[in-house]
Amino acid sequence: MASRRIEFEIAENPPKRFDKAIARDVPEEATLSRTRLAKLIEEGGVAVDGVVVQDPKAKIEAGAEVVITVEEAEDSHIGPEDIPLEVVFEDDDLIVINKPAGMVVHPAPGSPSGTLVNALLHHCGAALSGVGGVKRPGIVHRIDKETSGLLVVAKSDVAHQGLAAQFEKHTVERYYQAICYGAPDGNDPRLRGVRGTSFEPGHILKITTQLARHKTDRQRQAVLFEGGRHAVTRARIVESFGKDPVVSLVECWLETGRTHQIRVHLAHAGHGLIGDPTYGNKRKLSPKLLSEKGIAAIDGFARQALHAAVLGFEHPVSGEMLRFEAPLPQDMLELIDALRTPLPV
Repeated sequence: MASRRIEFEIAENPPKRFDKAIARDVPEEATLSRTRLAKLIEEGGVAVDGVVVQDPKAKIEAGAEVVITVEEAEDSHIGPEDIPLEVVFEDDDLIVINKPAGMVVHPAPGSPSGTLVNALLHHCGAALSGVGGVKRPGIVHRIDKETSGLLVVAKSDVAHQGLAAQFEKHTVERYYQAICYGAPDGNDPRLRGVRGTSFEPGHILKITTQLARHKTDRQRQAVLFEGGRHAVTRARIVESFGKDPVVSLVECWLETGRTHQIRVHLAHAGHGLIGDPTYGNKRKLSPKLLSEKGIAAIDGFARQALHAAVLGFEHPVSGEMLRFEAPLPQDMLELIDALRTPLPV
């Protein structure tokens, strides 16, 4: 297997730990993240003055000559597929995609092909410098198969680590558009009695719970108040439809990013998403409250009405602040148009 050598000298006043000194002084053009360097040290790929050092806690002196041997990234076992992609932004380090509903992000036993990763392997080709030593896109977050919208993917190891750190710290800006049953309004006394819900200034609904995999249905997430993982969702009404009203377009944003978070949180609050087969609890709507065209559009909507509309983050290499917006897809626009149909007088 082909390999490359990275040679450099340790600068003045190095950190006490060997791994930290290497991470500080390795040339930026080597594009090696701290995680990748730690693995290379463990595997015996780092030599100091001609001697391999595998102890990350070892000491190193200024002026020491370091040689890192990096095996070229292996090809992924996942096959590239020529699938059209809507690319919103791309550079040497990352790519932002507006994912259509119906596309799985990563291959799994039930979806071995036709995924976003298959498409990216074809689209990026040789531009993938390798994530964890393998030529593959770095998936740092996912959106559900039937959710549309923005997704950022790393093309290099350094970008992957930098983006992952931002998601872990919850500093990434993520706004979603969703169409749900009812209206999450602070004036609703029922909603104010739901545990974990509260309201902030500006009629913003805040939902704070723990989330964990359901005990009996492993495809679902369950709301908990002890154990599980901390989850916070905020939502506000953008537009409401019908009398009472019976359906609303809401904007949601995430403080945390857990599996199915918006879907399960809104369902917990009694405002499940239109078309959601897992949490939506399809309701029978009266033509006295919503137009027949609107009711028919809801009945025919084939997926959860959820779209990742805004994505903002710091570029992991350049440090530039990036923010992207994706307009609502056609199926949600048509649903909203039908919901706006007035009731007969």
